[in-house]
Amino acid sequence: MKQSLPLEQMDPVAAAESISRVSDMLALTKPRISTMAAITTAGGFYLGTVGSIDWLALVNTFIATWIMSGGGCAMNQYLERDRDGLMERTRNRPLPTGRMNPGAAFAQGMILTMVGLAYMALAVNPVAAAVGALAFVSYVFVYTPLKRITSLCTVVGAVPGALPPVIGWAAARGEVTYGAMVLFAIMFLWQLPHSLAIGYMYREDYQRGGFKLLTVLDYGGQVAARQAVIYLIGMIFVSFIPYAVGLTGPFYLVGAFLLGMFYLAATFAWFLKVERPRARRSFFASLIYLIVLFGLLVGDKVS
Repeated sequence: MKQSLPLEQMDPVAAAESISRVSDMLALTKPRISTMAAITTAGGFYLGTVGSIDWLALVNTFIATWIMSGGGCAMNQYLERDRDGLMERTRNRPLPTGRMNPGAAFAQGMILTMVGLAYMALAVNPVAAAVGALAFVSYVFVYTPLKRITSLCTVVGAVPGALPPVIGWAAARGEVTYGAMVLFAIMFLWQLPHSLAIGYMYREDYQRGGFKLLTVLDYGGQVAARQAVIYLIGMIFVSFIPYAVGLTGPFYLVGAFLLGMFYLAATFAWFLKVERPRARRSFFASLIYLIVLFGLLVGDKVS
């Protein structure tokens, strides 16, 4: 029987190349985005559960979502590889640098997506898989090409970004009901000021890449900051609906209001003085808002 060499006897060049290949394959999945998608899916699963939670189904849902999301992110990088090479923040990704072959990236993206969808359909239920397929198609084949055409891509891109909690709800119940739509509405409106802040922070890069984002067309950022405030006010009101429909208790309502005021203050400050540091504070406020809001949803869920 062939025995593996001890670590100290391995060819260091070959070992480094293997580690680099694995690292590039992981980078293609955008691990932070895929993990966030899986976490919000798990939140949707918990909120959609009636009675005791099915932990095995929850774990399967989390894993399947991460795989599907990783596949979608890989396909996004495959389609945008040329433009990524023009932008400072993305030019060191595996495809623009030539460390990975485009064909291999395409294969990885499609295989992960198909495996994730099949896993979800067989280990959880077909409804959750169908919502996952909708998220993949709208992200890869609608939002991604629209970024080169129209500033409305941000609104379109908010759809796949808002679907993970719906996947979780469908995974728990086997259907998409009003509760899932409430979660979708919150996530949809959250995506808009969040994305506008990112777009403003990196508007020079997006301009070099040829993307038709609002923050590229409105380079000064006044329109983007104003729209961010408007979307955020709408999101704050929508965030009260879980309490209104009996999904959560009063503790959530108070917390959602205070969180909304915190996020609004950071974003309104950006509107009053349109500059990158204030856009960055709005961006970080959006992350804090989402994490804490989902914590409140889960923590104050009405059984």
